[in-house]
Amino acid sequence: MKKFVFNSEKIRTFGYLTVHIMKALNSNLKSKFNHIDMDTNFSIVLSARKGLNTKIFYDFAEAIKMPEKNLAAIMNLSARTISNYKESKKSLEPLYGEHLLKLIALFEKGEELFGTVDEFNYWLQKPFWNSAERPAEWLNTGGGVDFLSEELDKLAQGYPV
Repeated sequence: MKKFVFNSEKIRTFGYLTVHIMKALNSNLKSKFNHIDMDTNFSIVLSARKGLNTKIFYDFAEAIKMPEKNLAAIMNLSARTISNYKESKKSLEPLYGEHLLKLIALFEKGEELFGTVDEFNYWLQKPFWNSAERPAEWLNTGGGVDFLSEELDKLAQGYPV
């Protein structure tokens, strides 16, 4: 029998990997962005098409402890462009809004699975088990974010990723 230390709790495994998933109510990101419907890709697209306030971008960057410049780069934007949107009180274009919402949904799922945003960020920097690529390298496209979401689902079910 192996013992793993995971988010300050000991988890015992009996021949298979058991993953501890925190309750959504304890999730910092879930509570911060619960006013946005991100349950499905359809709802994400609808929300993005309505236009997202840049405040969501800045709140998310702060919540995941990522410099705004880095988050903007992941979304294929410059920090100056985001700043211009904020100054002119312009909503994010749907393409960027959709990418941002997918990132938020992914980080919510990662926080639920790993217990904290810091633990999820750590996982993002570690290579996949069968590759030299790191999950963080997939964040710059919507499809890459979808792929990582699927990988988190597999990890939650006990599959190695």
